[in-house]
Amino acid sequence: MNDYYYGEQIDNFTFYRVPKALFTTPRYKALSAEAKILYGLLLDRAALSTRNGWKDEHGRIFIYYTVKEVMAEVGCSKQKAIRLLDELEHKADLIRRVKQGLGKPNMIYVKNFAGAVENVTRHISRSMNIIPHET
Repeated sequence: MNDYYYGEQIDNFTFYRVPKALFTTPRYKALSAEAKILYGLLLDRAALSTRNGWKDEHGRIFIYYTVKEVMAEVGCSKQKAIRLLDELEHKADLIRRVKQGLGKPNMIYVKNFAGAVENVTRHISRSMNIIPHET
């Protein structure tokens, strides 16, 4: 039987971060829950790449995350893992995979979801004619 959390015990664990925007922004609402979770896993790996200095010639962070790793961490078949990566790349434009050939894993660029959120916010602000309050 599991016990309850007491005090600040909940802060003793590591968590994956899945941006709330993936659930609230119209552009991302249609994504499957598994694709959203995978994006959180990819963001976590991107943070590691940042610490390791894995950048391309333009300063963009990239990661290596194989289909086998997706299968293991998400707990799915190869077909499903490929479909989830395709969903993030082609449906949501949240990643870009670059083939390297010669049996090497794809480089994956994890794209910034915040651009879509900012565009929606700007559009809503313009459509509502929000005028900043002057003091």
